[in-house]
Amino acid sequence: MKIKYDAEVDILRVHWSNDSIEESDETEPGVILDYNEKGTVIGVEVLNASQTLENWQKIQEIKVENC
Repeated sequence: MKIKYDAEVDILRVHWSNDSIEESDETEPGVILDYNEKGTVIGVEVLNASQTLENWQKIQEIKVENC
């Protein structure tokens, strides 16, 4: 699993597969699911993460890799 946070654009990315992203879909405002070629969800991106996620302070304590 890879967790990355890009502070410049405030996007949190969580991917649990090394498969290539074949399609993405914004399932609700600011939440994008990434799919592989089989249509399986392999990751999620949260736009405006610091404003969107309720427990942002706790999430920041998780070791994340800056993009």
